[in-house]
Amino acid sequence: MSMTAPNGLLVVRLSAMGDIIHSLPAATALRQAFPEANLGWVVEERWAELLCAPSAPRCGPRSAQKPMADNVHTVNTKAWRHSLFSDETWREARAALRELRNERYEVAVDLQGAIRSALVARLSGAPVIYGFAQPRENAASLFYTRQVEARGLHVVEQNLALATALASSRARRGMSPPQADLPRDEAAERDCHRKLEQLGLREYAILNPGAGWGAKQWPAERYGVVANRLAAEAGLQSLINVGPDEQELARAVEAAAEGAAKSFSGSISELIALTRGARLFIGGDTGPMHLAAALGVPVVGMFGPTNPARNGPYGTRSVVLRSPVSITSHKRRQTPDEGMLAITPQDVVDAALDLLKDQHG
Repeated sequence: MSMTAPNGLLVVRLSAMGDIIHSLPAATALRQAFPEANLGWVVEERWAELLCAPSAPRCGPRSAQKPMADNVHTVNTKAWRHSLFSDETWREARAALRELRNERYEVAVDLQGAIRSALVARLSGAPVIYGFAQPRENAASLFYTRQVEARGLHVVEQNLALATALASSRARRGMSPPQADLPRDEAAERDCHRKLEQLGLREYAILNPGAGWGAKQWPAERYGVVANRLAAEAGLQSLINVGPDEQELARAVEAAAEGAAKSFSGSISELIALTRGARLFIGGDTGPMHLAAALGVPVVGMFGPTNPARNGPYGTRSVVLRSPVSITSHKRRQTPDEGMLAITPQDVVDAALDLLKDQHG
């Protein structure tokens, strides 16, 4: 179904890192289809740096620091739910809602498919709300005025199908997954460059041992073995991306790497800057892996319970390793996935060397 070009268009994708990155091509397609529209995005405060550098104003003309949306609106639903009866919670929620409504968006697009995201879309005041016909949480569909069947296997393609439903027939014919932009923060890039100089690194691979839950996690010690072999066979040092509460994992990688890998932690803006300069990314199904793919960095992805056909690295050169033993499941099991354990360090090293060889070929 086509529609008159809206003056105001709101994207709702609140969290998390990988899911927001998977939504960037759809938002870019909407921006291309409706170049004159005021494009807003609602996101959890924690993930705002994926859309806007800290130094840039969140509302106003797009720039390299804020390339995707004219307006980046933030909410903090997790904290609000935990302090539901707090006066501060209600002040913050009312202020966020007032900011949304002041933009007078005509169309909202819920790319999350959750009750909370659909409710945010409705509370924005937009009279037209697009969402999936089979959203992640069924009750979310009660808030939609137009429902769209998801098409495509990968979640990027499914999100693009929802964006396509808004576009005119002329725009729709030429719509394909566009290259999405991520913010460039000069301060973060300077800090990242300084840290790399302190570590004596120019070229590096990024290792990401963390994961959203245990079953998606490849053993930390094996990352260290991979780092050691990459240093010996390709002369490439490794950096360990250390997220919150992942220091123990990083220490295990460093110990097994025997000096070939060093830890790196920082803000989301610094992670973007660090990833832009990497020659290779190695990790499981996590937000940083999808960030690397979005930035065009070659990826070696180790998959277990999640399906790489739906959630794999998209839009970059990659090698995906998955054992036939793994069974697709989104249950957040903490015990190691048997199929993940079947992937050997040699499997990963071989895939990494193939991707590095292609860079020179």
